[in-house]
Amino acid sequence: MLGKQLTLKPQDLLVALKIAVNSDREFTYAHLAAELFISPSEVHTSVKRARACGLLVRTGEQAASTYAIHEFLTHGIQYVFPPVNGMLTRGIPTGLAGPPLSEYFSSADGLPQVWATPEGTSQGIALVPLYPSVPFACTVDFKLYSVLTLVDALRGGKAREREIATRLVKEFLR
Repeated sequence: MLGKQLTLKPQDLLVALKIAVNSDREFTYAHLAAELFISPSEVHTSVKRARACGLLVRTGEQAASTYAIHEFLTHGIQYVFPPVNGMLTRGIPTGLAGPPLSEYFSSADGLPQVWATPEGTSQGIALVPLYPSVPFACTVDFKLYSVLTLVDALRGGKAREREIATRLVKEFLR
């Protein structure tokens, strides 16, 4: 009898990105859970799926396969986790409005995309985050925040936006 088909979930990518942008740190499941606002058991399961998909590799401690993550973000993210927009709301800037892309694109091009949260600093069009805990996790890790705004640009940006986001993601994954 064959097993079930493995399916990558958004939290698996979130865990892999957290590890990738913090390659100088070693994480326990409890530390990842606390900083990502996910349960330790969900982090454990996410690590297993991310490892099976090749986004994480085991080299003593968990390590990210930055090449695999970059390839997935560049060529697959928009198909696997397409953007879902909502209504006008208050939130945390993402995509072109978030760091580091806000340096490249003018805010005069319309309303920014935001992750809806009452603690947000901007008014804009809601974009459903990759995972519900993303806005909270980004408050404790600026590098993760920056790379997730790039991920949102890759999920739904135009060609020029995606080109710049692809280059910047590669820099974050070094």
